[in-house]
Amino acid sequence: MNGYNGKILRVNLSSNAISIEETDESFCRRYFGGRGFISYFLLKEVPRGAEPLGPENKLIFATGPVTGVPVPGSGRNSVGAKSPLTNIYGDGEVGGYWGAEFKHAGYDALIVEGKAEKPVYLWIDDDKVQIKDAGHLWGKPTKECQELIREELGNNNIRVAQIGPAGENMVRFACIINDLGYACGRCGIGAVMGSKNLRAVAVRGHQKIRVADPEGLSSIAKWYRDNFKNIGWPRMLHSHGTAARFIDINRHGGLPTRNFQTGLFEGAEKVSQDAIVTALKGRRGCYACPVKCKLMVSIDKPYRVDPAYGGPEYETEAALSSVCGIDNLEVLLKAGELCNAYGLDTISTGVTIAFAMECFERGILSEGDTDGIRLNFGNAEGMLRLIHLIARREGLGNLLAEGTARAAESIGKGAEEFAMHVKKQEIPLSEPRWKPGTGLGYVVAPQGADHNDNIHDIWYETAIVNELNNFGVFEPVSVNDLGVNKVRLLYYGSMWKQMQNCLVLCWMTSYPVQKIVDIVRATTGWPTSVFELMKMGERCIQMCRYYDIREGMSKGEDKLPERFFTPIESGPLKGYKLDRIVFERAKNIYYDIAGWDRTTGAPVLGKLQELGIDWIADA
Repeated sequence: MNGYNGKILRVNLSSNAISIEETDESFCRRYFGGRGFISYFLLKEVPRGAEPLGPENKLIFATGPVTGVPVPGSGRNSVGAKSPLTNIYGDGEVGGYWGAEFKHAGYDALIVEGKAEKPVYLWIDDDKVQIKDAGHLWGKPTKECQELIREELGNNNIRVAQIGPAGENMVRFACIINDLGYACGRCGIGAVMGSKNLRAVAVRGHQKIRVADPEGLSSIAKWYRDNFKNIGWPRMLHSHGTAARFIDINRHGGLPTRNFQTGLFEGAEKVSQDAIVTALKGRRGCYACPVKCKLMVSIDKPYRVDPAYGGPEYETEAALSSVCGIDNLEVLLKAGELCNAYGLDTISTGVTIAFAMECFERGILSEGDTDGIRLNFGNAEGMLRLIHLIARREGLGNLLAEGTARAAESIGKGAEEFAMHVKKQEIPLSEPRWKPGTGLGYVVAPQGADHNDNIHDIWYETAIVNELNNFGVFEPVSVNDLGVNKVRLLYYGSMWKQMQNCLVLCWMTSYPVQKIVDIVRATTGWPTSVFELMKMGERCIQMCRYYDIREGMSKGEDKLPERFFTPIESGPLKGYKLDRIVFERAKNIYYDIAGWDRTTGAPVLGKLQELGIDWIADA
C-alpha cells in the first residue's frame, strides 16, 4: 500500500510479548489512521467498563497515511485510550518529529497492552524493538529523561515521546510530550501511559514511505512553501504562534477571565503575544513544515526558563494568565515550562487552578485547605506552587490532580457550580457566550470539551472560510446565531476536522479542500474525493459517540456549566448569555443531522449501516 507500512506493532507489557500484525487496503481505506484506528481498536478490544487506569485499557499510538510524507502538516500522530479524566473516549494529536520517525521505522500504529512490573521504556530501532529498564528515568523532568535516553542509546537523533512525573503519578490530566515542546495534551492519556509503568517510547527510523505520486507531492509542498505567508492563519502562526489573536479576543470581550466570570482581562497587554515575543529566542516547527509556529522563549530572572521546552501557545497563554487573573509575563513563561517538564495539560491545569481560586474567594476553601496559600485570583506565586503540588500529588494538589469535576464533588459546599468542564474535561479557552457554536461543539464532542474538532463562530461571520461551500454551506452566519445554519456548519466543519485527525494532517496548515484531496491521492494512489473524506470524518464521529454511549455516557451529560446561561459580568460583552431554550433546540437539531436518537443520544442503526460500521452495534 502507498502511504502505509501495513504493520501494527503490539507490545504487551505484562508478558513482554512483542508482535507485528499486518493490515490490508480495505481496513486502511475504511479507517484511514489516527482517530479512525484508535476508535476501532477501543471498540474491538477494550472490554466494556474497563478501568481507564487498569491493565485492560490499551494505549494506542496511531499515524495516518500522510504522516511522514514530505508535505507540510505531516509531522503529527495521535495517541488514544479510554480516558481516566472522562471515563469515555479519549485521544489527542501532537506535532513535532516523533510521528514521522515512527512511521519511517516501518509501522502505522503501536498498541500497548497490560502493565509492566517496574518502570520501562520502549526502544524502536526500525525492526528491532526492545523493552528496556526505566528505573533511572522515573521521577525525572522530561528534558533530563530525553537526554538520558539519547545518551544511553548513543544517538542524539532519537525521537522521544514520553510522560513526565505527572503521568507517573497518574494525574488525570497528564499528557504525553513529544520532543519536549509538543503536547498530546487532552483527556489524561499520559496518566494511562503512567499506569502501565511506561515512561517513554524512543524511536529511530530509516525507511522510506512509498507514495503513489512523488512529483505530485513535491509540487504541493513547493506550492505551500511559496504561498503559506499569503494565507491568513499560517501567516499569523509564523509570526506569533497560536497566541497571535490573544489581544484581539480580549478586545472583543471574549477572553476567559477569572474562571470564565468575565471576558475582558485588564492585564492582557502584559502577557500578550507582543510581550511574549520580547522573550523569544527562536522558532521551530514540525517535520517538513515551513510555518515554524512553535515559539521558543527564554528568560534568566526572576526564574530561568529553558527554550528547549518551547513557549506558550494561545490555550496555554490564557489558561495560565487571564483565567487565573495573572498578568505576570515571567510567571506565565515559567508555568508553561513547568507543565512541559512535568507533562501536564496546560488547559486543564489552568482551569483547575482557576476553579480552586474561585472556591477560595467564595469561602468554600480556606488557607487550611490550600496548604497555607492565599489562593486569590492573581496570586502568581500561588499558581506556580500549585503546579508543583498537582504534578507531585501533594497536599491540595492531590485533590486538584483529579480534575475540576471530581475535586468539586469531593469539596462539596456548592463547589460544583464553579467547575468549568464538559463530561469532566476542563473547558478550553473559548467563551461559549461569545461563540455559541463553539459551546455547542463542546457538548457534542466525543472526548468532552474540545476546541480542535470544533468551529469558531467568528471565522464565519463575514465569509465561509476553509471552503465549506464545498460541503453545501454557502452563506456567512452571524456570531451569535445558533439556528439550523450554524448547527449544519458545526456538523460539516467537525466532520472535516475529524477527517484530518484520521489522515493525520495538521489542520492549522489551512490547506484548501482540493489540496487535501490531492495530497491523499498523490500519497495513496486512491481516486478519493471530498465525499469519501467527509464520510471518513463522519464515520469517526459516530464510532467515538457509540463508544461513549457503550461506556455509560447519557444524553444528559451533553451540557454546559450553568455559568454560561448567566450574563457575562463586564466588558464589551457585558450581559451576554446563552439562551437555554435556543441552545437545547440547537442540540436537538444537531442530533437530527447527526442521526442520533433524541432520547438516548446514540447513533441510530441506519446511520451506522450507511457508514458501513453497523458491526459496532453488535460489538
